[in-house]
Amino acid sequence: MAGAGGVQDVTCDLAEALARAGVRVTVVLPRYGFVPAADLGFRPLDLGFDIDMNYTHEERRERVAFHALRRRGVEIVLVEADRFAEKHGVYAYTAEEEAADPTHRRGAGHYDYFAMNVLHQKAALALAVARGRAPEVFHCHDGHTATLPALMRELEGFRVFFRRSAALVTLHNAGIGYHQEIQDLPFARANTGLPWRVITGSLLNGAFDPFLAGAAYAPMNTVSENYARELQETELDALTGWLGHALRDRGVRLEGITNGINPDAFDPRRHRRLGLAAPFDPATGDLAGKAACRRRLLADLAAGRTGRAAAIGSLDTAADVPLLTAVTRLSEQKGMDILAEALEDLLVEEPDFGVLILGAGERAVEERLARLAERPEHAGRFLLLLGHDPALALKVYAAGDFFLIPSRYEPCGLTDFMAQLMGNLPVVHLTGGLVKVRDGFNGYGYAPNTPAALKAAVVRALRDHRQRPQVLDRMRRDAVRHIREHFTWERVRGRYLDLYRQALRAVAGGSGPVRRRRRP
Repeated sequence: MAGAGGVQDVTCDLAEALARAGVRVTVVLPRYGFVPAADLGFRPLDLGFDIDMNYTHEERRERVAFHALRRRGVEIVLVEADRFAEKHGVYAYTAEEEAADPTHRRGAGHYDYFAMNVLHQKAALALAVARGRAPEVFHCHDGHTATLPALMRELEGFRVFFRRSAALVTLHNAGIGYHQEIQDLPFARANTGLPWRVITGSLLNGAFDPFLAGAAYAPMNTVSENYARELQETELDALTGWLGHALRDRGVRLEGITNGINPDAFDPRRHRRLGLAAPFDPATGDLAGKAACRRRLLADLAAGRTGRAAAIGSLDTAADVPLLTAVTRLSEQKGMDILAEALEDLLVEEPDFGVLILGAGERAVEERLARLAERPEHAGRFLLLLGHDPALALKVYAAGDFFLIPSRYEPCGLTDFMAQLMGNLPVVHLTGGLVKVRDGFNGYGYAPNTPAALKAAVVRALRDHRQRPQVLDRMRRDAVRHIREHFTWERVRGRYLDLYRQALRAVAGGSGPVRRRRRP
């Protein structure tokens, strides 16, 4: 319906896993302009009211309404508001919006992001009040909803109603630019309605930071054990503006829970559901269908059938030539500039491999990769697909031999799981949640994150492809088995249920800030 990255995957899969365990779950999302609520089966709720959304020098309100749908045991509620309906993208402006208004540059974040987040959170709280049902726990995902625990405890209209409700904040990405922070403190005060003591007590590098605001009222976790450690125990926290250390200094310990995945959603044995040309099974070594998937994809791309993506370069490698793949945001955080530099040498030094990349992102990175793909000497070996297309992404996962993830930091990473389930072995920078890829066991890992180290890892993978195919078969089998044994949501959800109980115990003695010294 709407989403991007790991937040989308976790929100959907965890909600459904909790519902299968008997938990009553409601997911509240904005109704963005590209979401056709009626076509998807939503029905309008007989609810509509005004939300206080003051600006610094203007008292004002905004109207909200709601649509609801029950699917796979989960109630999904969309918040209808002008501020959401005018947006064509989840986080950033689209090419269409730029064409209509040149100030809304494609890829740039929404100018009113903070107000969007506040409206979303206040609407979720007001919806519960209007229905007369206070949830036991609000699970708040990322900086977009991290202020909700403070709103719930501090605003007069919510404080008593939610006195027995708890909250949990999950930090999906703490990188600079992902906090949803705001420098304009008077606007933050007016828009949220929070007291000045909360605003000034939630500052990180001079800005109001939703994570710090929420952390005073709710426990927090992040999406892998290693990322939690990096944030609070290493200098990698500099990449967050030292958020992890600020939380530690306030007595907040980040719990790490590595994300799960639903393996059935990426099971190539069910090829028709995934839009693949043929079935195959990496867990048993049956890869004949994988070769057929690659042939079909290359034929489609050669014929110009590139879905929502624009093709730059070309790819016509033989079936036995290894294919390096990536499906990602084309950004420096994802290490795509490092990959571009490594490919400069690899395409010259290693003659027998192809490259297929699908994604979009920072223009400088897009343009650098495009120039590389367009070089005449790389004709037939490098195809760049600029755009986002989930259906095409599944075909890229299925076609590839190796999947490149050179991220500078990666809180968890789910694309490594998706690739492994499709018999596409990941080559990863060993950071954050990517340490679940164990070098030589279920993929290839490298450090430090330099073009030379990435190139060396790729060379090892290519050598194994040529000289030790039986090693690759064993790694593919181990990768699928490891996921099914350790990383299904049926296994992971228990840890979230434990955190929900901890959050409830933490507020049992009162409705103010969490008492950090009490043992849960």
